[in-house]
Amino acid sequence: MSTQFERPESERTTGSTTGRQPGLERPEIRDTGLLRQSLTIVRRNLIHIKRMPEMLLDVTIQPVMFVLLFAFVFGGSIAVQGSPAGYREWLMAGIMGQTVAFASFIVAVGLTADIDKGIVDRMRSLPINPAAVLVGRSISSLLHSSIGIVIMSLTGLAVGWRIREGVLDAALAYFLLLLWGFAMIWLGILVGSAMRSVEAVNGLMFATMFPVTFLADTFAPTENMPSALRTVAEWNPLSSLVQAVRELWGNTGPAPADAALPLHHPVLSTIIWTVGLTAVLAPLALRAFQRRTAT
Repeated sequence: MSTQFERPESERTTGSTTGRQPGLERPEIRDTGLLRQSLTIVRRNLIHIKRMPEMLLDVTIQPVMFVLLFAFVFGGSIAVQGSPAGYREWLMAGIMGQTVAFASFIVAVGLTADIDKGIVDRMRSLPINPAAVLVGRSISSLLHSSIGIVIMSLTGLAVGWRIREGVLDAALAYFLLLLWGFAMIWLGILVGSAMRSVEAVNGLMFATMFPVTFLADTFAPTENMPSALRTVAEWNPLSSLVQAVRELWGNTGPAPADAALPLHHPVLSTIIWTVGLTAVLAPLALRAFQRRTAT
């Protein structure tokens, strides 16, 4: 017996061959490549910064505060030799080296937050290269650090800092800063993958990075340090970086004759340190990230 609710034959046959409604076909998946995928994640991180501009405080307000604090409060009590414009000019390389080293903070905190919120799991569920997550995070962190270098350069010009050597030497100094930042990013990825919370990341990074950045020739010459501390400070990779940047910018002369070997060849030492640290930290970081995201 027929019923008034029976569907017409034309409607009953629509879609009978496909078994699904029109417009629900699965979209074609195309291989976009690692570079494009990484740039997409970089764009996502930059949009995050745009919507939360307070994330730039560590590369804007903090470096300016350090420059002004050390230049005008402590600068009169710290004597340096070989700097044409005194302590204020000598200081700038140390401030920049410290700020770039703190890029590891940003990577570690950001990566831990993304893992905890499930964002990394969502990305891994997509047809993308797993390395794109780390590559995108690394590039965005370098851009983040570059903003700080620009801000500090402008602040330095205001307090009397000048680049007194050629353009190529100046460019090499900035390149060494970014190379050092790249090595520190892998440290941040390692810590961010190993730690289970943002609070743990902050505690560990604060306890390690502050001694590393202060036990060097960043803010005070090493000549007046006790013998044991001076040895540690002069073999600190950050000391080689800062000495190289100062010499390339013409902000200081060569290291004293009794200084450690890395300070007599600071550019070469910085390259060796950064390449070596990256070669050690990168595999450890990748392994930690894979282990953390596999669970």
